[in-house]
Amino acid sequence: MDQRKGSGSDANGGLAEATASRLRFEDPDEVMEENPAAAAATVGAEEEGGEGGGGEEVIGSDKTSADYYFDSYSHFGIHEEMLKDVVRTKSYQNVITQNSFLFKDKIVLDVGAGTGILSLFCAKAGAKHVYAIECSQMADMAKEIVKTNGYSNVITVIKGKVEEIELPVPKVDVIISEWMGYFLLFENMLNTVLYARDKWLADGGVVLPDKASLHLTAIEDAEYKEDKIEFWNNVYGFDMRCIKKQAMMEPLVDTVDANQIVTNCQLLKTMDISKMTPGDASFTVPFKLVAERNDYIHALVAYFNVSFTKCHKMMGFSTGPRSKATHWKQTVLYLEDVLTICEGETITGSMTVTPNKKNPRDIDIKLYYALSGHRCQVSRTQHYKMR
Repeated sequence: MDQRKGSGSDANGGLAEATASRLRFEDPDEVMEENPAAAAATVGAEEEGGEGGGGEEVIGSDKTSADYYFDSYSHFGIHEEMLKDVVRTKSYQNVITQNSFLFKDKIVLDVGAGTGILSLFCAKAGAKHVYAIECSQMADMAKEIVKTNGYSNVITVIKGKVEEIELPVPKVDVIISEWMGYFLLFENMLNTVLYARDKWLADGGVVLPDKASLHLTAIEDAEYKEDKIEFWNNVYGFDMRCIKKQAMMEPLVDTVDANQIVTNCQLLKTMDISKMTPGDASFTVPFKLVAERNDYIHALVAYFNVSFTKCHKMMGFSTGPRSKATHWKQTVLYLEDVLTICEGETITGSMTVTPNKKNPRDIDIKLYYALSGHRCQVSRTQHYKMR
């Protein structure tokens, strides 16, 4: 994969993206407009949940995996990467500044505030008060940032876990959060946002973003698969295929070249954050990918889109390979088989996604795929673990 910049370790040690007549995805300086029906088919973390990184383990400590997760958000580099993700940060800024009617004179809750950037945007847009909850040590920096920028009378930074703190108000009008992780759900903060929604959101209140969708496509990736997977077949004359099996089970988070895409892109799952329950993050969905040219397929690729449907015009962004790159990149699931596919032939199958039982921030993926083509007939089930 020519444009790859990262490696599989990104996904396993660090943190690892209506009724409106037009759907606008902010890129963020250029605008892509599509028919909503087409978008639903093909288009569709931070600061506490979208800006991950691996915390250092203390020998003999009683810390849980969740503690390490929050510790990772104490590192400045993680926040720097998120803030410099222009698609992500500018999209949120545009949603807030271009839709001030959602925020003016409203009580806002920022879940996983990190540096407080979203809270600052909300305050600048006229929010009556913003409560910024941040569990990591970055909360101390956020308080100083708020003070330095003259918003101490509007923004209150609360250090602690959402599930353990109490707000000084009974209800809020708006909940905003950048909760998404790789593959949308890896090391995400979705359950925390849902908890805050159920506890504090007033009737008629708004959750931003309110829609997220997971998508799937298939790619040719012979060179990179040879380098990263087949490498273990013969290592200086030694058979290390036992490692190859493990490598196949670890999804790769990296940037995919749009030219590698062989099939259509299909919507797998849409989540309505304003209505869903935590259990909805576990699902089994079917898929059907149709080849758009004769080629080989080495991997399936997942990505997600995020939408803000309560704006004047629907806004959002995509983390797909045909969109401007984000820090979420895409998630590559290598197949054991090399599929030889002809234009018009279909790969059918299903994907099951569940939080890991030991650590709900991790993801277990079960993939079934089948191809019955002129040159290739195959049917297989594979298991993947995002750790």
